[in-house]
Amino acid sequence: MKVLVTGGAGRLGRSVATVLHRAGHHAVSVDRFDHPDPAVEDVRLDLLDEDAVVDAFARLQPDAAVHLAAIAVPFSAPELQILTTNTRLAQVVVDAALRAGARKVLAAGSPTVLGYGAPGGWTPQYLPLDEEHPTAPWNAYALSKSVVEGVVAMHARTATDAVLGSFRPCFVVSPEEWAGAPTQQGHTIAERLRDPALAAVSLFNYVDARDAGEFVLRWLDVADASVSGECFFVGAADALAVLPTAQAVAQALPSAAGAAENLPGTAAAFSCAKAERLLGWRPRRGWRTELQDAPDLVPAPAPTLAGGERS
Repeated sequence: MKVLVTGGAGRLGRSVATVLHRAGHHAVSVDRFDHPDPAVEDVRLDLLDEDAVVDAFARLQPDAAVHLAAIAVPFSAPELQILTTNTRLAQVVVDAALRAGARKVLAAGSPTVLGYGAPGGWTPQYLPLDEEHPTAPWNAYALSKSVVEGVVAMHARTATDAVLGSFRPCFVVSPEEWAGAPTQQGHTIAERLRDPALAAVSLFNYVDARDAGEFVLRWLDVADASVSGECFFVGAADALAVLPTAQAVAQALPSAAGAAENLPGTAAAFSCAKAERLLGWRPRRGWRTELQDAPDLVPAPAPTLAGGERS
């Protein structure tokens, strides 16, 4: 399957394109920059140039498109620029992909559409959070991602021979960030764990970029008309916190302490049960197995006793 990945040279896109390539798909990174793996085909393109996008997609004739390109960090540009850029990109890419004959189109939304971190305060109606929880975007980035999901849903209602979907990748951690490279927010994962306030605003959500890539692969392989237009949370199975999740959430957001009692052990505050139920996908990686050079944060395995039992 030929799959165009917009934003394929970005933090998430690099892993998505690599996962697709290694699975045997013809992954094409469509970006202003080149993918680091020379085995992945690159197409340099300004995705804000609608005519150029339409022409390129028509020439490339993709079987599928995965739209990841966006201004990816809230408040990293003027609010109007973020809103207009991200929403325009989504409409241009999805429309061009369908016009070019793509039979599957998947676009990235964001958990920020829920409204966490709002200056006036925010409390979840329940935990763990799922796709049915009401949305309340409070900044241009979150609003743009809500529109992206709406663009997908709109086209899903009218497309008769294509399957469309959206997904909400949690805070993306690329492979090099487990080794100490700074995240998109400038600090490292170890710093994020040592200072809970850094991850508290998003209720400690995260996902390994390779797991997100494997979600995309799974969606492309199995999604059919029965799930067209559906949106999925994509996150790790645990929380990016050293403390038990209920305790970490209660400290970060006291108003959610009661709801957090539904989170056993290190369980994530964001549920991926829908993706497992409808697509058969589940995350495989977590910070306790992937984080490097932070022995004070990763629990040591329990000593093995005689007979193979653990203490």
